[in-house]
Amino acid sequence: MPTQRTRRDFLKFSAAGLAASAATEALGARPSRNTGNPGPGEITVRVTDEIRRFEVAPASAWRPSSGRKLSGAIITLNPENKFQEILGFGAAFTDASCYLVSQLSEDSRQQLFHELFHPSELGLNVCRTCIGASDYSTEVYSFDEGEPDPDLKRFSIDHDRGYLLPALRQARKVNPELFLFSSPWSPPGWMKANGSMLGGSMRKKYFGAYAQYFVKFLQAYAAEGVAIQAVTSQNEVDTDQDGRMPACLWGQEYEIEFVKKHLGPVLRAGNIPTKIWLLDHNYNLWGRAICELDDPGLRQYANAVAWHGYAGSAEMMSRVQDAHPEAAMFWTEGGPDFTSPDYATDWAKWGRTFTEALRNWCRSITGWNLALDEHGRP
Repeated sequence: MPTQRTRRDFLKFSAAGLAASAATEALGARPSRNTGNPGPGEITVRVTDEIRRFEVAPASAWRPSSGRKLSGAIITLNPENKFQEILGFGAAFTDASCYLVSQLSEDSRQQLFHELFHPSELGLNVCRTCIGASDYSTEVYSFDEGEPDPDLKRFSIDHDRGYLLPALRQARKVNPELFLFSSPWSPPGWMKANGSMLGGSMRKKYFGAYAQYFVKFLQAYAAEGVAIQAVTSQNEVDTDQDGRMPACLWGQEYEIEFVKKHLGPVLRAGNIPTKIWLLDHNYNLWGRAICELDDPGLRQYANAVAWHGYAGSAEMMSRVQDAHPEAAMFWTEGGPDFTSPDYATDWAKWGRTFTEALRNWCRSITGWNLALDEHGRP
C-alpha cells in the first residue's frame, strides 16, 4: 500500500476526460469525430488532441518494405491460442466522482455519460461502487451507523440517493450491459474493535449481522434499479490505513470464515446471484490468495480474486492462476500517479499497466475515481 500522499493523489482513470469535456463546453467547442472505416489493406491512423478525439486521419495503403532490411522482431498472431475471456474496462463511481458529475448541467452530464459509457464511444462496462464511505467520499458514513444494531433496524441507503444512485442509473441507461461490483472500505463502526469506521478490525461476533448488511445493500440497490453483479468482502484486506480513512483489517482466516460461513450462505439462501471476489488488494498478497482458494468450503462460494497494483508485480497473478486455473482474476483499482509531472501524458506507462494485467490472466481492468477536478478532488 502506498503512503497516504500517494494513495490519495492517485488521480485514477477518466478524470482527465471530465476536465476535457468541461473545457470544450466552456470554449463552445465540441470534439470532432470522423468514424470512417478504412478500406481493405489500409492502415488506420487516429488522431487525438485538444479538439479531435480518435479522428481518422487520411489512410494510405500498406505495402511491404522494399530495399530495406527488416528488423529481427517478429509478431506472430495465432487466433487458435486462446486465454481468458475479457469482461471489460471501467472506473469507480466514488461518492466524490458522482458529486462532481452532479454539478454539471444536464446537457453536459448526458454528453459526458454518452462519451464514457455508450458502446459506440469509450464503452466503459465494468465499474465499481463503494458500500458506504471510501477515502473519496463527501463524509464518513455507513448504512447503519450509531449504537450497536445487530438486527439492522436503522439500515438506510438514503445518503446514496442524492447523486450516486442517479449516476449509476444514468450510466446503465446509456450502457445496459454495464457490470457493477461493490466494495466496502469499512463495516459500520459498531461492528469493529475500535468502534470507528477509521482503521481498526472487524469483531467476529458481528459476522452474521455484517453478512445481512451486504444482503440489505444488494436488495436496496436492486429496488432502486441498480443491480450489483459482484462484491468484494473488503477493500484492501491487509491494511487499516493507520486510522486515517475508512478501512478495516481482515486477517486471512477471518476472510475465509466470513465468506464460507456467513456471506456465501446468506447470498445463496436468498437466491441472490451476486458473485463474491476475494482479497481486493495488491499483487504481493498472491500467497494469501492461493491459501484462501485452497479452502474447498470457501471455493463453493467464491472463486475469483480482485487485485490492485500498488505493490508487487502483475506476474504474481499468474502464480495464483497456476495454482488454481479455474479462478478468475479481476483488476479492481489503480491509476496514474497524480504527483508525477507527466501523469496526464505518459500513456505508455498506463498502457503497460493494462497490458501486464491482461497478460497475467485479468479479465477486467477498473480504474479508481471516474472523475475528479484538475486538483484531484471534487
